Amino acid sequence: MDKRSLLAVVMITMLMAFWMFMQQRSVDPQAAKPASAPTATAGTSKSQISNSERNGPPVQFMPAPQRTIVVTSDLYTIRFTSEGALVRSWVLNNYKPHYAKSEPGAVVDLIQPGVHEFGFSFLVVPDSMSSQRPIDTLLSREIPFTFDATSDSIVVAKNDTVRLTATAATAFGGVITRTYEFTGGAYDVTSRIVMTGMQRVYHRRTRTMLIEWKNGIRYQEGSSVDESNNAVGIIAEGGSLTEIDATDFSQPVGDTSKTNIDYLATRSKYFAVAMLPQQGFAGKASVYGQRNGAPDEGVVERYSLGVEVPMADGNIDYTTRLYVGPMQYDTLEAYGLTNIMNFGWKWIVKPIGEYFMLPTFKFIHNLIPNYGIAIILFALLMKVLLYPLSTGQLESAKKMQLVAPLLNEVRMRYPDDMQKQQQETMKIYSEYGINPAGGCLPLVLQMPFLYALYAVLNLNIELRQQGFLPVWLTDLSIPDVIFSLPFKLPLFNIDQFSGLALLMGTTMFIQQKQAISDPRQKAMVYMMPLMLTLMFSSLPSGLNLYYFVFNVVAIGQTIWQKKFSKNQLTLADLKKMPKKESWMQRKIREAQEMAAAQGRLIPGQPTQRPQKPSKPGKKK
Repeated sequence: MDKRSLLAVVMITMLMAFWMFMQQRSVDPQAAKPASAPTATAGTSKSQISNSERNGPPVQFMPAPQRTIVVTSDLYTIRFTSEGALVRSWVLNNYKPHYAKSEPGAVVDLIQPGVHEFGFSFLVVPDSMSSQRPIDTLLSREIPFTFDATSDSIVVAKNDTVRLTATAATAFGGVITRTYEFTGGAYDVTSRIVMTGMQRVYHRRTRTMLIEWKNGIRYQEGSSVDESNNAVGIIAEGGSLTEIDATDFSQPVGDTSKTNIDYLATRSKYFAVAMLPQQGFAGKASVYGQRNGAPDEGVVERYSLGVEVPMADGNIDYTTRLYVGPMQYDTLEAYGLTNIMNFGWKWIVKPIGEYFMLPTFKFIHNLIPNYGIAIILFALLMKVLLYPLSTGQLESAKKMQLVAPLLNEVRMRYPDDMQKQQQETMKIYSEYGINPAGGCLPLVLQMPFLYALYAVLNLNIELRQQGFLPVWLTDLSIPDVIFSLPFKLPLFNIDQFSGLALLMGTTMFIQQKQAISDPRQKAMVYMMPLMLTLMFSSLPSGLNLYYFVFNVVAIGQTIWQKKFSKNQLTLADLKKMPKKESWMQRKIREAQEMAAAQGRLIPGQPTQRPQKPSKPGKKK
């Protein structure tokens, strides 16, 4: 295998490794168990006892009527219950789940079904005269709260601020108050909890209250595997970010804060929940998560967010903002949460995606409302900007095509002498000024742009449920499946094929045919397009549309340079051009010279065995 073939194999291996990394968390059939919610474990949760295991809460509160309050703004509809003043439903009014086509009235609700969310708990000594006085856990759901609202329905007008207060009181004078503040036109809700007069029952050794968003985010897309592959828990502290990612089934993972936190968050593919304490909050914060199997080879990851609020003699006054909304960049920017979005490697890929590609794509869409056309124009613009790199790649391929007959002649002249082949090949490269890695280096330099592009188009909520054509490509955020197999292909674990992925693979095959003239690299012409077609069949159609247009333009560029360009390079021109030995050429030459000086073969040369002398015949 020559150097170009070896480099091509390495590049394909890298692409396969990246794709397998993205797909490695496919479902283990043995792990297909119902998903259970992890707990942001603090000292309070270890002693937790459910209602079914005791007659009632460890502390008796004054009775209150059961009520459900519905708060509606232009962006959300939240349903609160008087049981703990907890959240039962958090609907985003402007977003629909993947099944909205079959259920037109469906809207995105990020709370898990049947869950009471955003609760609190802390250790108490039960309110009784028993001499044993065991330690127990008081759960917010066990506490009856009284709402101050005169109506069960509250409407928050845009730019208005509305406050909802819930109060729970004990017979001995302890009071817990929860206040929620809503502002029209904003996704965040300010929550405050005040506790006073609980000295009689609070546990003096564990002087903290755990406040947590316990059950993660309810999935809204058609593929739970895709959602889980993008789901993480996040601790932001001191300007740095720590991601907690559950990769193994039924293996809880977690982390705790080391200093004052900026925020805690969890995300799915397109939505996020974040807790933003007041600046300078000194309590401990934790994020825990777990990955579980689900029916139909699905996967569910749930991440719990918890903060331990310090108590002072049984009193607490704690305020936090709660963001529950879309992962839309401009929206997150208003709350300082843009780092929730994963644009890739921080030092190279992230700046390209966040500060160049995303703003450029948004600018194009502001001019062209159709996202499909915007992607096409974006692909054309990126092709123009990357033209110097692609030109270098084409020039390298053209040079290799010109010297291909000379290389074939060397192989025919020395069919059994690999060392001589390598030496003569390097002489040709040196004579005609060819860098063996010249075609791969421009592709490597393009990789950060390609990865940033993947992040921008794959996780862009603005592409969600946006169509291009009325019959085909009706949702650019999901694969455009045109046919399915009754079984899944081994290794790739796919049974559905994307139309745009097939077109992308076809155009890549044409590109390979244009660029590769060495018969020994013939397998590469077929292998890479086939593998990428299979890999890209599970990617969003918007991403495949970009690559298809990019490839079509590249094919046209190659045809123009070969057929219509006035400056057609010839072998004679190549020989006259100034020569500069590349780093790789120098290293190969030095290795060959060293091997020759030591009188040994370079790696890859077959060992020549001396012939055994024939045995003399026996004398008669």
